[in-house]
Amino acid sequence: MTAAVPRLSVGIMTPPVHVDYADIARVWAEADAVPEIEHAWLYDHLMPIGGPPDGPALEGWTLLSALAARTHRLRMGVLVTSNRLRPAAVLAKIATTVDVISGGRLDLGIGAGSRVGHPLARREYDAHGLPFHDAATAVEALDEACTVLRRLWTETEPFDFHGRQVRLTGAFGSPKPVQRPGPPLLIGGSSTPTLRVVARHADLWNVPADLDGAVARGAVLDRLCAQIGRDPATITRSTMVAIDPGDATRTRDRLARAHDAGFSHLVMGLPVPYPTGIARWIGEEIVAPLRAAGR
Repeated sequence: MTAAVPRLSVGIMTPPVHVDYADIARVWAEADAVPEIEHAWLYDHLMPIGGPPDGPALEGWTLLSALAARTHRLRMGVLVTSNRLRPAAVLAKIATTVDVISGGRLDLGIGAGSRVGHPLARREYDAHGLPFHDAATAVEALDEACTVLRRLWTETEPFDFHGRQVRLTGAFGSPKPVQRPGPPLLIGGSSTPTLRVVARHADLWNVPADLDGAVARGAVLDRLCAQIGRDPATITRSTMVAIDPGDATRTRDRLARAHDAGFSHLVMGLPVPYPTGIARWIGEEIVAPLRAAGR
């Protein structure tokens, strides 16, 4: 393992779809008591993007607020918030509220929004009366939203913002988040335009790709950081790792390979229905042996 790769940090993802609130709350409560699991995540879709299309889907930020009140240790977030769904200033207020409720445990995950060519993701915008602009417009809006989030979390006087996609008059955030200067920004995405936003704004970068693809996109991010004079090592690299509840060795090997490739923030998507004791199993059979090996 390259010495420069940060210490391994493992979390779980519980997509709030085709499952009920009690099941999600149960898994998060269990994970909150397992110190090897450091963070937990939901996702941001208003309708299912897999499985029966008419199945149940809970709204991510509302659910996150409830889980923030029920947990005590886990860092948490939405992996990732669609910037298409909420105005930037409204999202800043929502995120501040969750950071306050959680006592400063929020990581704000955000991305440009669903791909244009993904029909099951696209339909939720039409179904809720939300506009769905082209990719270039969505990325530009993401860039401006990141700027607005930071300003609303830090500035002590009202301000105007006149971007091409975000326009605010007399914007002001109060209260401020518990975390100063605000929750870390985790930006998700792999396109080159999105990676330019990552280079400018992100504390963490999550890439939705297979490991080889993630490494290749990481090399692009390195170049984009160099162009603006930013040290790419200041951006924590994050990716999803598949979990095999029946094979601890295979799951550990997947995490180890991702860590060796430079990804220290790893998120394990849990299968539905959630196996009984899954969080404890991850802690004891997956993370603890990796820690013992020096990761």
